[in-house]
Order: sequence, then C-alpha cells, then structure tokens
Amino acid sequence: MRCFEAIVSEATEHPNSAWVVQETEVFLEKARHRDKKPDIVMHDMDTKFTKEFAAKLNENGVRTNMLPKASPNLNGRCERFIQTIKHECLSKFVIFGKKHLDYLLIEFGDYYNGHRSHMKRGHLPPLAEAPDEIQSLTMDGVEIRSHVGGLIKSFERKAA
Repeated sequence: MRCFEAIVSEATEHPNSAWVVQETEVFLEKARHRDKKPDIVMHDMDTKFTKEFAAKLNENGVRTNMLPKASPNLNGRCERFIQTIKHECLSKFVIFGKKHLDYLLIEFGDYYNGHRSHMKRGHLPPLAEAPDEIQSLTMDGVEIRSHVGGLIKSFERKAA
C-alpha cells in the first residue's frame, strides 16, 4: 500500500522564489534517503516556481508538473496534509514566532510519519513496518508517549 512520507518545510513570512529554491534543496536532501525517491513534483501556477526551481529538480532526476488553474483536487494529498496539520496541531496552539512554528511543524511531521495511524496502510504510520504477528496486551504492557508538547498521546507496547 502506498502512503507518502510528509516532508515539512521551514516557515517564512515572505516566501519568494529564492526561498522556494532553497526549500527545494532541503526537500531533495531529505528525499535522497528514501527507498522510493520522488520522480515528479506537482505545483500550482505561482510565480515563485521559477526556472531555477525546475532546474534544481531536473538536475536531481525529478520532473515538474504545473497544475492547471483552479484545480486543488489534483493535489489532494498535499491539501489533505495541510488540513490535517492545521486541525490536529496548529489550531490548538497560540504560536509565539517562527522558531515556535518550525518546532511544532517538525514535531508534528515526525509524529505523522512515525506514529499517526493511516487507514490506507492498515492503521500503520508511513514509516512503520507491518508486525509479523498481532498480540494481545494488558494495560501493564502499554507505554504512553507524548508528541507535539503533550498535545497528542500514543500508546505503544513496552519493551521486554
């Protein structure tokens, strides 16, 4: 089952084409360590997506695909992740600046990729492997972990 790993960019108040190229380099570095490397990046018609942006991706074997006007459904996975991070994380905090926002985004991205269940993967996170066998647990065998500053709690089997 295919499920994408979320890569979260650093926040900026005033995004411009130079910032997009810089974040493209960060994206490519993070994607370099994946088993399945991205082969296409879809983007809207924003003028921030310049020739330098496309060239940086093409140098690394990634094609670009500009979406037609007024077509948010064609980028549904990205739109859904943005909705998820807004509703499950950002709407629950009063954010005190860029450093705090970046911290929350990184923490939620780590939680989303490593702990949050996804129906498409049989309730496994994107980076988790399916267990060999399913075991019943008692409450004594369960450990509670906090994520995103205690906003989210997950339950895991205690190590033996």
